[in-house]
Amino acid sequence: MNIEKNISSVKERIANICYKMGRDPVSIKLLAVTKTHPIEIIETALNAGIEYIAENRIQDAENKIPDLLKKYKEFHFIGHLQSNKIKKLMKLEPDLIHSIDSLSTAGKLNDYLIRINRIQDILIQVNTSGEASKFGIAPIETLSIINDIDQLSNLRTKGLMTIGMFTDNKDIIRNCFRILRELFEKISKIDFNNTEMKYLSMGMTDDFEIAIEEGANILRIGSAIFGPRNF
Repeated sequence: MNIEKNISSVKERIANICYKMGRDPVSIKLLAVTKTHPIEIIETALNAGIEYIAENRIQDAENKIPDLLKKYKEFHFIGHLQSNKIKKLMKLEPDLIHSIDSLSTAGKLNDYLIRINRIQDILIQVNTSGEASKFGIAPIETLSIINDIDQLSNLRTKGLMTIGMFTDNKDIIRNCFRILRELFEKISKIDFNNTEMKYLSMGMTDDFEIAIEEGANILRIGSAIFGPRNF
């Protein structure tokens, strides 16, 4: 497996879609999803030009992030955040949490942030596929919950995240992303105190080109960079 070659290939694919859509590839944040991969593999990716890394399990992040400190530009947490893991995650100082999916979790996170005097950037996870197996707020509830989270002093909502349906039907995948983009555009027009629609996090290895076409500016790419997950 040639990680440098994989990264180059992914960046080329991103650039090709961006040029087709009249977008600047520099506007896309390529997030390397490092879950299940060891530190030495991640370091190879960082040495090959990856700047942004993501983990979806706090236990795995605890085992890697301290050893990788200062080698990456940003660390993002993209997995489901359980309230009893908030303290552990905050010790790792994530630049962005993609997966806030309830007012309850947001409230508990905000309470802890007040205690440690820290401001945290977050994204709201929206379940655009309607699948019961996926976390996320229903699209129809998103504006209301963002309005409530906007009242929390130590959280800064920076955009939205979704996971497309796992299917070969590109129209279904595109619809998942389009729902999120339309929400993003609608919320962008509203004035909030602590909310800014800056990031649209959608698209993974199998569907990131569709995500770019639908407006994504953060891509969460794992296996296209690192190969199959090492369980």
